Parts: sequence; C-alpha cells; structure tokens
Amino acid sequence: MLTVPVRQLGESERRAVERLLDLDPFAGAQVAERVAARGLAWWRAEGRVLGYGTRRNLESVCWLGGNLTPVLASEPAVAAFADLLVGEERLCSSIVGRADAVLGLWDRLSAAWGPARDVRPNQPLLVTDALPTVPADPEVRRVRGGEVDRLFPAAVAMYTEEVGVSPLAEDGGRGYRRRVTDLVRAGRAYARFVDGEVVFKAELAVVTRRTAQVQGVWVAPEWRGRGIATAAMAAVVRDALLRAAPTVSLYVNDFNLPARRVYERCGFRPVGTLATVLF
Repeated sequence: MLTVPVRQLGESERRAVERLLDLDPFAGAQVAERVAARGLAWWRAEGRVLGYGTRRNLESVCWLGGNLTPVLASEPAVAAFADLLVGEERLCSSIVGRADAVLGLWDRLSAAWGPARDVRPNQPLLVTDALPTVPADPEVRRVRGGEVDRLFPAAVAMYTEEVGVSPLAEDGGRGYRRRVTDLVRAGRAYARFVDGEVVFKAELAVVTRRTAQVQGVWVAPEWRGRGIATAAMAAVVRDALLRAAPTVSLYVNDFNLPARRVYERCGFRPVGTLATVLF
C-alpha cells in the first residue's frame, strides 16, 4: 500500500482547505475561523495547517497551534499525522476534535507527549438553527467595553473550574485578559449582572459563516439551582442566530447533566461527539 505523505499547506491551497472545512462546519469551526481570518501562511496564522491527501484530493487537515485539531481525519490520516508529530516537541495545550480522531492521535502520541492532565473522551457536539421556544432572559445582554473589569473575575472562575488550572498561572493572565477584551469588543461576550456582579456569562468563542460556537458558559455558584441558566442561554442563542450566524453550536462534557438539560430545552440537538486531551 502506498502511503500518502503529510505536508504543510500554504495559501495556494486555501480554497481546497475551505471546501474541506465546509464538510464538517461544527467540529472544524475553530480551524475555519482561523483560516478565514489569517489564511494559511504560517507567519500570519499563528499555527500550521497540515494536509493529508494528494494535491488533487485533499482528504483531511490538522491544525497545529495552541491546540491540535484534526478535521475529517480518517484512520490512515490519523496515523500519518501522528507519524509526523511524534518526533516534534509538544507545544499545544490540548488536542480537540472529533472523538475518533482525537483518541486515535492520543493513542499514538501519548508515549512521547504524555502524560495528559485530563482526557475527556465523550463530549456531545450540539447544534441548533431555530430560535428557542423557551422565554429568553431580558437581563442577559452583550457586555460593554467598560465592563471588562467586572467580567474578568467570572471568566477566570469559569476557566479554572472547567479546565482545572487558572489562566493567571502562565503570564499573570495578560493573554487571557486580552482574549476576554477582544471578545467584548467584538460583541461576542454576554452576561447578566446583578448589583454589578456577573451571575451568568457566555461567549461566542468562534464565529464562522456557518456557525457561532458558544463556550465559557458559567453560572455563579450562589445562583446555581435557581433555574436561571435556561432563560439566559435562550437569550444568547436568540441573539447569536439573529445577529451572528445561521446556527449555534457548542460541545459539553457528557457528565455535565444539568448543562445538557439546559441545552436540550434551548433546542440543541446532537450532531456528533468530540474529545479533548488537556495538558
């Protein structure tokens, strides 16, 4: 059997990459956003896009930057990507994508790149294209530019709770604060404030022409169990569908049953399973 080599893709193959990403618009949303914004030139893209397949028939791609994200990676593609990557120093903070590809990569890379801090093998990928039928919380709105200082502590709390490490650890939080500020400036951060404190927050972390992907959903601990999350998420989904993209997508840990019930009430349906390896 002839092996198909993996190669780094350049700007001349951008259309082929975009066509491929359109075949998996939800699992590949983060890669699609980066390619749309920065192209494939490595000095602009803050990462590399690796391709598997011939120049006439690109079969799958793999983004390598802060995250490692395979898209439409068949078993032979996973093996080929892993053969290339196993000899490189791990620089990414996570591997995330369709579960079969991520877990296949991790099987082949774990001896060289491990140990992982956490492996989350079953994260339902959910999508909706309909306005929620449940009432939206009118108090949930886009965060204003002058409210970053109020939002930031909630964002840190969410990140620490979800990822298991503080975003303040590496550089005192400067990079993470820039990310939060950028989302606010882009009109992609939502919150409900009570007496100046954030009690609910969420962001459109990724926006493409096909989907707006929600991340960072968080309810302040003292407000949990009061039933505010469904109406708050309905407000986010409604605004995103009317303003940002034709669909809203997200992925959630399989064990987070309260969140999964909220998303179901807001009209989300499953379209696959992702997995994440955290370092």
